[in-house]
Amino acid sequence: MTTSHPRHRRALVVPAGMAMATALVFLPNTAATAAPAAPERPAAAPADATPLSYVVNVKGGHGTSAHVKKAIRRAGGTIVTSYDKIGVIVVHSSDADFARTVRKVRGVQSAGATRNAPLPSAATADTVAPKALSDSELARAESAATEGQDPLQGLQWDLPAIKADRAHEKSLGSPEVTVAVIDTGVDDTHPDIAPNFDRAASVNCVSGKPDTSDGAWRPSAEESPHGTHVAGEIAAAKNGVGMTGVAPGVKVSGIKVSNPDGYFYTEAVVCGFVWAAEHGVDVTNNSYYTDPWYFNCTDDPDQKALVEAVTRASRYAERKGAVNVAAAGNENYDLAADEITDPSSPNDGTPSDRVVDPSECLDIPTQLPGVVTVAATGAKGLKSSFSNYGRGVVDIAAPGGDSTAYQKPEPPATSGLILGTLPGGSWGYMAGTSMASPHVAGVAALIKSTHPHASPALVKALLYAQADATACTDPYDIDGDGKVDAVCEGPKNRNGFYGRGMADALDAVTR
Repeated sequence: MTTSHPRHRRALVVPAGMAMATALVFLPNTAATAAPAAPERPAAAPADATPLSYVVNVKGGHGTSAHVKKAIRRAGGTIVTSYDKIGVIVVHSSDADFARTVRKVRGVQSAGATRNAPLPSAATADTVAPKALSDSELARAESAATEGQDPLQGLQWDLPAIKADRAHEKSLGSPEVTVAVIDTGVDDTHPDIAPNFDRAASVNCVSGKPDTSDGAWRPSAEESPHGTHVAGEIAAAKNGVGMTGVAPGVKVSGIKVSNPDGYFYTEAVVCGFVWAAEHGVDVTNNSYYTDPWYFNCTDDPDQKALVEAVTRASRYAERKGAVNVAAAGNENYDLAADEITDPSSPNDGTPSDRVVDPSECLDIPTQLPGVVTVAATGAKGLKSSFSNYGRGVVDIAAPGGDSTAYQKPEPPATSGLILGTLPGGSWGYMAGTSMASPHVAGVAALIKSTHPHASPALVKALLYAQADATACTDPYDIDGDGKVDAVCEGPKNRNGFYGRGMADALDAVTR
């Protein structure tokens, strides 16, 4: 098993028939050990050889002042676009001193490089896609489907886990509600996605500036299928074809923010949230972390600027009516610990082990204020072996899959992973908190369908109040080797593994 992309670890991709347990040994060691802090960023190459992207944060609500524009030009920068309502300016520059120079400008509140890799990226990384279900697997699933089910629904143990199958007897959700998949792109031609696709709310934001050309939101054949998988989990139509989404009657849109190398850079994420805010999106799903830093430390001027830019954008989306839902991550980290060793940052430069305080160094957007943080569970309802956790950080839990060796589903389901749609009209399995987050996004969409005038704050309050409280798993020895794999803290209705508990789709449509 490999990750869906070497740089995108919110989902774990497992080819059919491959044991998930084998792959989990590639997850980083979660033990916190002393290590030197990473530098602000690796030394820059000569100015004419290293064009980088930056965010410059100024006071929001006004256009970029002539003074700041002039200062950006003087510092060697070119403005790509400016999100004036939140005061975030996207800039390209080949000057290694650009950020340090522009931070001194009157009116600039923070500024930082969004990447270490030059513009454009040097090469396209290989993508390992999940294996599509074979014709024989499709035939077996279809023959096992019961009356009223879509052909592959029997493979979806995750739907009854959150009572979505029972919810669908009451409501499929409203077509007036849209969930935006901020991700690697969505194949809207898929027969399970096409009936519910919202073209007007879809866009390509990879450059940091919206590209609205037709189909720009789709992944290329060489890019990750991750976003398409997530979209199907949320809103695959109940149409007698394939699988069924958690909210099969709502709309889904694709906001592509991952570049061809699989990086989710700050300028793209900011563009994605702002686009969602201004195009009537009710829920955003965010199954990624913002590259290149797994944790962004606010005592570093570059990383501080990235946190501020994405925070402004996500808060703007919420003010405009969107509930933002995000995956907790797949490293089995305790996000409430005093220290975590991050060995992977910056992932587009030269990573080094660095010890971080997760209360000061944030996984964005996962740990931002107002964001619903989702942990993953397996087919037995236990925390997935890989899922990050943490009391006061994890808000809620939902199915994200796990190794069948650890948590085996009941028949007719055959895989402990999560079934989803794949580009080109097929279906396949993936696992990760990436898969848990869209389940919660789907439940939030059902709540919004039931209460169409509810504010984001009310939707979140209902989401948490309706969750099925789940007590800590203690001891948590998921692989049965006699060693504790993670420690859960907190009461039944708010603990580090499950937050308020398991998301409940039936309550979402009946209460």
